[in-house]
Amino acid sequence: MRLVTFVEASGDTEEPSRTGAVVGDEVVDLTDPEVGLPQSMVDLLVGGEGAMARAEQAQHGPARRLSLEQVRLLAPVPHPPKVLGLGMNYAAHVAEMGREPPEHQVWFNKQRTCVVGPGVAIEVPEVSEQVDYEGELAFVIGRRCRHVAVEQAMSVIAGFTVMNDVSVRDWQWRTPTWTLGKSFDTHGPLGPWIVTGDELGDPGHLRIRTWVNDELRQDGSTDDMIFDCAAMVALLSTACTLEAGDVITTGTPPGVGASFDPPRWLAVGDTVRIEVEGIGVLENPVA
Repeated sequence: MRLVTFVEASGDTEEPSRTGAVVGDEVVDLTDPEVGLPQSMVDLLVGGEGAMARAEQAQHGPARRLSLEQVRLLAPVPHPPKVLGLGMNYAAHVAEMGREPPEHQVWFNKQRTCVVGPGVAIEVPEVSEQVDYEGELAFVIGRRCRHVAVEQAMSVIAGFTVMNDVSVRDWQWRTPTWTLGKSFDTHGPLGPWIVTGDELGDPGHLRIRTWVNDELRQDGSTDDMIFDCAAMVALLSTACTLEAGDVITTGTPPGVGASFDPPRWLAVGDTVRIEVEGIGVLENPVA
């Protein structure tokens, strides 16, 4: 199942955002009275297995459908409770940055106000030109949990999506925590949808590619990850409560702009396209 948050254009105004399920080139409106599910993705996830079963059934029922051309997709979780990012998690990326593989998982925060949807412009801020892209597999937590064992970790993941972990490098490298350099507004493109685990299968063998304009910059696979998704959930839930709608982004393969000599930062007029196998494409212009 592919879950989305969308708005429908209606003249000069837009309807409130709603949750939906993508079937082919259509979106099934999960808030239709025939289904009656919440407008908010977080609330939908909080509904647990019952809500997911109703969403699955809605794909085969009489609920209202719209073509993808009639809607604008937002970030699938427009206002996640938390956005947590894992740094230095691809062996080849660690090597290109001239570092040693980490012994422990290296986590940072992206402030949730950075999250935007497909097609929304990534802004080059006035304070820096060192804006970099990072194509990543991300996953969304499906239920509130703590102290999750590795063996049970995949059961708390609602599904998987694509994230561009945009980074302002000079701000990132000022401090060991990285948070400010990762949190500028618009620097968390997310989408286009959440693909549930039963449809995606094993997230440990997915090709990830990133283009800047028509140039392929990143071409890697999640099988190069040092720590897998289950290990991430187990460690994070040891330290803090994970909540439905939390977005966890899992690191990036080699080919980031900072790795070139000289570096190749994003510039106004560029377009960044990220494709993760089995999920889809996330594309955003740079402004």
